[in-house]
Amino acid sequence: MKFYAFLFISFFLFNSSFGQILKKGEIDMELFIEELFAMQGTDENYDDQYEGLLQILLNPINLNKTSPEILKSLYILTPIQINNFFEYRRIFGDFLSIYELQAIPEFDLETIYKLLPFVVIDEDQRSKRPLIERISKEKDTYFIFRHRRIWETRRGFTAPDTLNGRISSRYLGDPNSLYGRFRIQHSKDFSLGFTLDKDPGEEFTWDRSTNRYGFNFLSYHFTVYNRGKWKAISIGDYQLQFGQGLVFGAGFSAGKGAETITTIRRSSIGVRPYTAALEYGFFRGIAATYQAGPLNLTVMASDAPRDGNIQVSATDTSEMEKEIIASLQTSGLHRTPTEISYKNRLREKNIGGNLHYQNRKQSFQLGINTLWTQFSQPFFRAKRVYNQYEFSGQYNHIHSLYFTRNFQNYFFFGEAAISGSGGKGAVLGMMSSLHPKLAFSVLWRSYDRDFHTFYGNSFSENSRTINEKGLYLGLHFKPNQKFTLTYYYDRFEFPWLRYRVYAPSTGYEWLTRLNYRPSKNTTLFIQLREESKARNISEYPGFQSPFLLDQGLKRNIVVNLDQRVDRVWSFKSRVTASSFQFGGRKTRGFAISQDFNIDKEKWRLSSRFVLFDTDDFDNRQFIYERNVLWLFSIPALSGQGLRYYFLAQYKMSPKLSFWARFGRTIYTDREIIGSGLQQIDGNRITETVFQLRYQFNR
Repeated sequence: MKFYAFLFISFFLFNSSFGQILKKGEIDMELFIEELFAMQGTDENYDDQYEGLLQILLNPINLNKTSPEILKSLYILTPIQINNFFEYRRIFGDFLSIYELQAIPEFDLETIYKLLPFVVIDEDQRSKRPLIERISKEKDTYFIFRHRRIWETRRGFTAPDTLNGRISSRYLGDPNSLYGRFRIQHSKDFSLGFTLDKDPGEEFTWDRSTNRYGFNFLSYHFTVYNRGKWKAISIGDYQLQFGQGLVFGAGFSAGKGAETITTIRRSSIGVRPYTAALEYGFFRGIAATYQAGPLNLTVMASDAPRDGNIQVSATDTSEMEKEIIASLQTSGLHRTPTEISYKNRLREKNIGGNLHYQNRKQSFQLGINTLWTQFSQPFFRAKRVYNQYEFSGQYNHIHSLYFTRNFQNYFFFGEAAISGSGGKGAVLGMMSSLHPKLAFSVLWRSYDRDFHTFYGNSFSENSRTINEKGLYLGLHFKPNQKFTLTYYYDRFEFPWLRYRVYAPSTGYEWLTRLNYRPSKNTTLFIQLREESKARNISEYPGFQSPFLLDQGLKRNIVVNLDQRVDRVWSFKSRVTASSFQFGGRKTRGFAISQDFNIDKEKWRLSSRFVLFDTDDFDNRQFIYERNVLWLFSIPALSGQGLRYYFLAQYKMSPKLSFWARFGRTIYTDREIIGSGLQQIDGNRITETVFQLRYQFNR
């Protein structure tokens, strides 16, 4: 019966437009990112998020072996869709084709198009061959090399001059950015690779005294999966994600966006290799997960170098000098003598683990996290009125308890943690499909002002989980195949002072998007957003007290039209506008963009032209841009001017692909761009990107 049902479904699917619109393995990255990150900003760590998405794409999910927890980590399926998926698999058995997804109730074509790049039906016999043979013959083996450059001369690359009788600092290296990535991998079997990176201004040199060895940054890993009872063993650089991210919060997480239901929850995906070029936020050492019945035990140990400003301080009692950490540096830049002096000046040791229980029906999970951290020197930052509850000392430990519970179309989840300072953090939430056309989500969080987590990444308004309380409500309404309405409201408060906010404060944010899809080739959406958040009035002339606040009110509107003319041509038109009200003054800004895209055989061409005009930096406009493979770009457009870019991809052979990108921003309201060593004398900034990818076993 299963076989005949599959024949009928296959005949229907392959004789319809399904499978013609989206090829397996492709993804509309622009649309996907804009749904998850509806309003882009400067606080989010998009590079790490993008790398997390890359990990999912490169390690697709086997539909016949997956679990509810894994499917939730995609942020695509609603609770009712996930329940229907497993009910269908229970009744009919394993999937014979990914196109069989259309037979599952509540799985519309739009959902399936989003899901296809992330899933496979993998029933090969690879595991019976030796690991060395599988690695040597793996088709997913590639090397990427990338070159980026800003062609206008920044002040840091000019000859030093004399300032106040002293020679001013300059960058020691050239303006080229170089990046290399080698990777051999197969989903849920193994992953082996390294990443090399050199930033603009960094010197390509071999100098042991300054911890520089050619490329400025090297990351490496070797990970194997499913070796008997050992579910994962990773050596080198890695990250962990368990619970709701209060202790281990690595991986791909979206937070607030136009997708208002599925993105509020984190999934326990365990150990994953670290392959990004960011020089912090990862462990270096070994981690392993062992399965014993319904229990999974993960242990980890790490000893990694960190950048920091080390100073000499005298104690009050003996007046003996000792080294202390004055600040941790997370920029990863080593261009000037001062920045080089910070490189690998301290070490950070971590030891911890996770105990994870899952019942046989996979409807209930319970887990414990623990992490102990030790710095090579005590950490004592300069005291400010707003940071007196931040971490100080040489040791920190944090422990948490988390759970998830699936009950019919309701998903409950939560995590509570306590750090070495006594500060507490907690997250409690629920996602529900109230009706096949209506979904609802709610999340409450509370992070004390002295809650210290170094690798946490839970749901929050701020970029860190500290000094915040809030309540989030989300709705997703889809009355038919053409219309979708999403909405969220988030109320938050900050019990203690923050940077640029020298008093306790409150705020709110709401966003709504109406999406209209009259046909498979046309999508139109309108999005409105409003955010109210406090800030110091003393930033403006005429005020002296640093403790007076005013609520900044920002409003945004986005109107977007995507149109695919045929299989070759497509275009996108967008208008974004904003206003910002603060201290009795209201400013505005807008941007108008037009995209033209061509996809024909071995060629892919993309282009965009943007006109923008903003009164100030608070009204800067963010628009996600296409870039070369696995490079993220969301420029902040501020002032007046024009921006455009051209992107070309050409597949020279089954093994070799080439990308080239040219982008330029021309300002009409200035003759100087940037400041300090980043200053450019002129009104334009031009960037090129060239990238090659060689796939070995194709």
